[in-house]
Amino acid sequence: MTSTVEPTETTVAMPMGGTLRGSVSVPPSKSYTHRATLMASLAGGESTVSNALLSRDTKATIDACRAMGAAVVGSDHTLRIAGTDPKTPDDVVNVQNSGTTLRFMTSVFAASPEGYAVLSGDSSIRRRPMQPLLDTLRELGVEAWSTRLNGCAPVVVKAGGIRGGEATIRGDVSSQFVSSVLISAPLAKTDTTLHVADAVSRPYIEATLRLSRLFGVRVEREEYDTFMVGAGQRYESIRFTIPADFSSASFIVAAVALVGGRVELENLNTELPQGDSAILTIAGGLGAKVREGERSITVESDGERLTGGTFDLGDTPDLLPVVAALALRCDAPVEVTGTAHARYKETDRIAILAKELSKLGVDIEERPDGMKIYPVRELKRALLDAHDDHRMFMAFTLASLLIPGGTPVLGEESLDVSYPSFLEDMSGLGAVVARRRGAGR
Repeated sequence: MTSTVEPTETTVAMPMGGTLRGSVSVPPSKSYTHRATLMASLAGGESTVSNALLSRDTKATIDACRAMGAAVVGSDHTLRIAGTDPKTPDDVVNVQNSGTTLRFMTSVFAASPEGYAVLSGDSSIRRRPMQPLLDTLRELGVEAWSTRLNGCAPVVVKAGGIRGGEATIRGDVSSQFVSSVLISAPLAKTDTTLHVADAVSRPYIEATLRLSRLFGVRVEREEYDTFMVGAGQRYESIRFTIPADFSSASFIVAAVALVGGRVELENLNTELPQGDSAILTIAGGLGAKVREGERSITVESDGERLTGGTFDLGDTPDLLPVVAALALRCDAPVEVTGTAHARYKETDRIAILAKELSKLGVDIEERPDGMKIYPVRELKRALLDAHDDHRMFMAFTLASLLIPGGTPVLGEESLDVSYPSFLEDMSGLGAVVARRRGAGR
């Protein structure tokens, strides 16, 4: 007999007349934790990665690096990593819900000396596109294919090394394809030249390049169109501290802008490239007050109506759910463009936002690469489904803040992908969090 567990309905509401006040220690960056863990696992000697994010996604990368042969020991958010040359894993590599792990490790396992690697994950991962990366790896002499021949995981990679040479890759679906090749190209037998068509999410590529340089690998480039990676380079062991995550911080910034208050975001700075730092400019342009300190950022708002505007989020698609939530408090339409690749995330985020927010009485015009959200004065109460997408869940809880008594949201379990303490942080700032077992979807 099979038992089923009813999903949790989570409601996040503001007390009557309340505002958000206090401080939040922003979680470490998921993107930098992925990259630093993998580069340290490929480096000679032992590296120390401090302030690492230990979430479901990053643990998938840690496990994959162990499967590759690296020794990874962690305690209190500090990872000590003894690197290795890639080896074929003993078993199927389960990347869980992490598209970054799937894409980065597919290229790296090709550098193993012999055998085959099989990578798969949950139902969401088995729908996310991989074919552009597989096609590029084939140009570089790697045999890799989708077991179902549909361009998605499970993926099989034949080891034997990366030949190198010249290749092209689509950059309009995911920047992770580009970063995957750039991270593995130093392991190739000959120099690699990678031509990228229509690169999106360019700050994530920039993060890969910056971190590669810190680990001792040089990548030459012409803008974001052509990258040249010399063969025979070896990642060097270093000590690296993961920066706080602007992607996670963006939801706290938006919450303050929506309902008012004053919150200090600790450990947050712009020293390393993070595209989602654009939330500071966006929130400021909509009417919130943002002040940058040396190691923190303070956001303040009176909770009044915000202005609208048009936002090209081509380089920052993870801000789409945040900006959609901010639109619910705007006096003018909010238009989002450039985010066609947001349809290939954990969910089709454009479609899910349009479907779920319309339940609240919001007039949304869904477009191929974004949406237009028209002003709404009063939101209706309705059960919202985050479809197991962590960023959808956080965005829908922001909408809940604007409804007296809040509105129930399904999907709290997804928070462990990137921001496990999100609800605790919101509660600490003054929001009221309530949970109950729902009747299902």
